[in-house]
Amino acid sequence: MSLARPRPSRVDAMRNRRLIVEVARGMLAESGAVSMNTVAKLAGVGPATVYRHFPTREALILAVYRHDVQRLLDAVDDEIGGHEPLDAFRVWFRRLAAYVRLKRGLGEALHTAAMQDAIDETYAPITAAVGRLLDACVAAGSMRPGLDPADVLVLMSGLWQVGTGEPGTDQGDRLLELAIRGLHA
Repeated sequence: MSLARPRPSRVDAMRNRRLIVEVARGMLAESGAVSMNTVAKLAGVGPATVYRHFPTREALILAVYRHDVQRLLDAVDDEIGGHEPLDAFRVWFRRLAAYVRLKRGLGEALHTAAMQDAIDETYAPITAAVGRLLDACVAAGSMRPGLDPADVLVLMSGLWQVGTGEPGTDQGDRLLELAIRGLHA
């Protein structure tokens, strides 16, 4: 009879990883100060499990960033499928702006070479997502053809420069509508 604990199944390991990322994501939304031990406690796993998946705090922050960007990318098709193209454009850019404003609060946690590499690697997929939104709008006749997705992304960056709360949301919506008027067919 063996007293050794059975190794967790791959499914358990993947579930733990997802849970750790979600817990860390919630903590990072509130503050850039994330303790690996607190993440473990809130996720209901041991610190060794957290460190097995993410050997450093930076590795955990990078995983949260990549996870969030993938969620944004995945949302493009959902938005296009669930809304008129111009409304999908609005909804997705509001989501992107909220995400960037949230990450801006992490300050120093995002200013590392590895993080800059992650930002650089996600630029092309984000720009491609903007291109898909633009293509849908052009096909619907709500935006003019020939718009460069990278230019539109820079134009829309004003959305994540607004303040917080209702005044910031209102200003962001006004800026969004101003930009859309400039992109119309």
